[in-house]
Amino acid sequence: MNLIVAVDNNWAVGYKGGLLTYLPGDLPYFKEKTMNKVVVMGRKTLESLPKGKPLKGRKNVILTRDKNFSCENTVICHSKDEVIEYIRQFEAEDVLVIGGAEIYNLFMNSCKKAYVTRIYSELPADKYINNMDELENWGITWKSDINVHEGIEYQWTLYENREM
Repeated sequence: MNLIVAVDNNWAVGYKGGLLTYLPGDLPYFKEKTMNKVVVMGRKTLESLPKGKPLKGRKNVILTRDKNFSCENTVICHSKDEVIEYIRQFEAEDVLVIGGAEIYNLFMNSCKKAYVTRIYSELPADKYINNMDELENWGITWKSDINVHEGIEYQWTLYENREM
């Protein structure tokens, strides 16, 4: 299992139930990494997607504490163990955690790779994940060139879990 996330300088991932900022160049990257894969997300992340619908072209696994929650074309799980049990049927490379903050932090150490879009700015935020630069088991193994959108610099990076 891997994860994909966009973070600012403070490892913020969200603000008021949405993304930190709109980076049009990051959307094709996200789609490339997740298309035809299994994506694991929390209920709030699902509800933040366009029309609150699952992502097309992917198997959507939703982790929620709400035992009454249902959503068409998704697999609903109510615990980390239930998610782990369900995804065993898939190749590890074909499963990506896509958010939100609670879900990232819950699964981070179960992931082998992290595709991290580093946004070199401090943006308004209210959701954060663990700073992978401060975690001994994670290290950067690849960086793209720096991209710029409306004055905001960002870079795709690959972190790998040394304990996996």
